[in-house]
Amino acid sequence: MLPTDQAPPLVLYTTDPLNGGPRLEELIQSFLTPEPFFFVRNHGTVPRLLPATYRLYVDGLVQQPLDLSLADLQAHYAHKTVTATLQCAGNRRSELTQLAPIAGEIPWGPEAIGTASWGGYPLADLLADAGVLAGANHVAFTGLDQIEQRGAVIPFGASVSLTKALSPEVLLANTMNGMPLSHTHGAPLRVVVPGYIGARSVKWLGRITVQDHPSSNYYQAHAYRRFAPDVTPETADWEAASVLEAVPVNAAICVAREFSQGRSKWVLLRGYALGSGLAPMEQVEVTADGGHHWAPARFLPEQAPWTWRLWETELALEADPNGVAVRARDTLQQTQSESLAAVWNFKGYLNNAWHVFHRQEGER
Repeated sequence: MLPTDQAPPLVLYTTDPLNGGPRLEELIQSFLTPEPFFFVRNHGTVPRLLPATYRLYVDGLVQQPLDLSLADLQAHYAHKTVTATLQCAGNRRSELTQLAPIAGEIPWGPEAIGTASWGGYPLADLLADAGVLAGANHVAFTGLDQIEQRGAVIPFGASVSLTKALSPEVLLANTMNGMPLSHTHGAPLRVVVPGYIGARSVKWLGRITVQDHPSSNYYQAHAYRRFAPDVTPETADWEAASVLEAVPVNAAICVAREFSQGRSKWVLLRGYALGSGLAPMEQVEVTADGGHHWAPARFLPEQAPWTWRLWETELALEADPNGVAVRARDTLQQTQSESLAAVWNFKGYLNNAWHVFHRQEGER
């Protein structure tokens, strides 16, 4: 229990379902995000599954379907660790609402992101044991949660391509930062798909299905799709819309702390940056004059594949730090859009325009 005079670790947007994120200064206090400060995104009630009765099923286009307990996983599969950043597709949505309302979505600031050391079993090892058949192109994941959606109760589901599923970084995780996975973050077993939006990292995993088509689950087939800025809910062609997979290059300012040096006024800036699909970062720059002049930031030393980079810099300032902006470039030479209008969409997904610091947001 927290002392009564101590603020809770997460600022909650909703309690049922549970959705919330940390204050930004707490988000970047360390390279690995402590579990209490890791954002929580749920569509339904958090299930509390019993490890003793838990089963994982692997079926579909396989030679040998699998029916596994937690003990079976521990006995037959190597346990490995992958450090990876997970980001909600709606991260930084609140900035887009400055241009037009976004109905029915959580108004995330830049806090819907976190980095953890995930321990678990490589998905590729289970698929090798099951024996993938010809014609398979996708691997679908189904959770054991229950969500009220369009008058029915459904589980959360998603899928990735077979190529991505067989990549060594994709895990079925049962630990987070060296500790057993909590119920909130998907215990006893969740998928971790580095480089992709968080919605592909299905929690409370119950079934893995190898198939020739993407998942037909509502959250894969309908919800997590992106539209052009001029498309409205009334004109949207859901079948033609692009399915969200890799996260785009992004950077955000989480701390702007003013200080004096001689007669000059300065601001210490700190934040995070990540590359397209979590490609390595090449450069982060900040500006205090709307992009006319840019100053490079320095990366903090901690780094790993599939993760963000934390950065910091000091910037001479003539006025209030509100309005200072950041942009990033990765090793694929992908960078960020200057304009919120260019990335606006009525679902508010994948905002990666330059991040402009506003004190109220920084104090979340």
